Amino acid sequence: MSMQQSYHALSRLFEYPQQREELQECYDALASYLRRSGIDARAHLFGEMLSGSTLAELQEDYVARFDFNPAAAPYLGHHLYGDNQKKGGYMIQVKQEYGRHDFEAPGDELPDHLGVVLAFLAHLARRGEDSSRREFIGKLVLPGINKLLAASEQRDTSPWLTLVEAAELLCSADCREEATC
Repeated sequence: MSMQQSYHALSRLFEYPQQREELQECYDALASYLRRSGIDARAHLFGEMLSGSTLAELQEDYVARFDFNPAAAPYLGHHLYGDNQKKGGYMIQVKQEYGRHDFEAPGDELPDHLGVVLAFLAHLARRGEDSSRREFIGKLVLPGINKLLAASEQRDTSPWLTLVEAAELLCSADCREEATC
């Protein structure tokens, strides 16, 4: 498993659960990459929830975690800027980067959704655009993930949070390969 595949697997885990088997495959791929890379993440808590839950339970938990809890919403611009004009500028920057690198974001999700952002990182990794990826992570991804974690960590025990932590660890490890973030 490569960095590109791990970003892709993690991005899929942030989508609304459609198939339990696909979730399991993505989780297994991510967990394997984290272990092999020496990244100490608590994502096993998500894996435990996944193995003990039906698809309906996973869907219910996803909605409760991300849709009904603004502090946990997976929208990086929301965590960085709230609902003001600066968030619009952030969204424009993100979309411009997508366009500059020929990335087609899904039409059913906002561009700052963590799953979309991770899919973009996978796209950049697949194309070998390492410096652009790391610059994007440093400027537009890690600050939002860190705010999301800060808003959630103390009162959120959901296994879904461990995926946000895994995203932060993966992005930070990516940046440590080159001190650009």
